[in-house]
Amino acid sequence: MRVVSAQVGIEPMRIGDLDVIEAIDRRCFPQPWQRSVYEVELSNRAACYLIARMGQAIVGYGGAWVIGDEAHLTTLAVDAPHRGARIGERLLLCLMEEAVMRRASHVTLEVREGNCPAQHLYRKYGFRNAAVRRNYYIDTGEDAIVMWADAIHTVVYRQRLYELRQQLDSLSVPEDEAS
Repeated sequence: MRVVSAQVGIEPMRIGDLDVIEAIDRRCFPQPWQRSVYEVELSNRAACYLIARMGQAIVGYGGAWVIGDEAHLTTLAVDAPHRGARIGERLLLCLMEEAVMRRASHVTLEVREGNCPAQHLYRKYGFRNAAVRRNYYIDTGEDAIVMWADAIHTVVYRQRLYELRQQLDSLSVPEDEAS
């Protein structure tokens, strides 16, 4: 029996995870967040920060704020050796489900103009391009595309999340059971 996709657990980020989060952050981003930013975020009641674990290893993380009816995706990263295994999608799905649970009606984020794989993933979850922030990323001067997902509080969107979860979960079953 061969497993189609390694099991990935998603759980809340904790202070004890920050050494690993910082290391991933440095590998993923030219201007990583300072540890103190994560410490503040973990004490922010409006924030939700999650980690992805394969076995004991933390392989990715993501975070969002939910204030009133608006959610904002603040960060999402998967360590390079684990990209392509839909770990970022699992994190995004959990963050979107959390936003729905906290009664957000829409979600926004910024993504690098050149990060086409991330933009494609966000579109799968109902995000659309809404604006451009010129020279947003100070390390390169690259523009950010502002993306929005609207009406996430509706039955139609919740059904979309349910179907996307079913698709992801079906990838984690043993191959002979998936047939």
